Amino acid sequence: MTPENRAAYWSATLRLRVTLLVIGFLVSFGCGILLAEPLNEFHLGGFKLGFWFAQQGAMFAFVLLGILYALRMNRIDEQFDVREE
Repeated sequence: MTPENRAAYWSATLRLRVTLLVIGFLVSFGCGILLAEPLNEFHLGGFKLGFWFAQQGAMFAFVLLGILYALRMNRIDEQFDVREE
């Protein structure tokens, strides 16, 4: 792999990681803490939505983010020809 490809690969993986970390932060801290009061006006399964995000929604979001990370990293690996055989 050339130095230019290494830099592009690192940039793509770093951009993906930062994006997913920001989404995770927004879901857990934003929806679970900062926006809990406005979200509590809505209900999901008998529970206030703010409470649901703090207790359950963040876990579901992190699982989905993990799956998304794996799928996207496979595409990035194929793009830069560093995939595992």
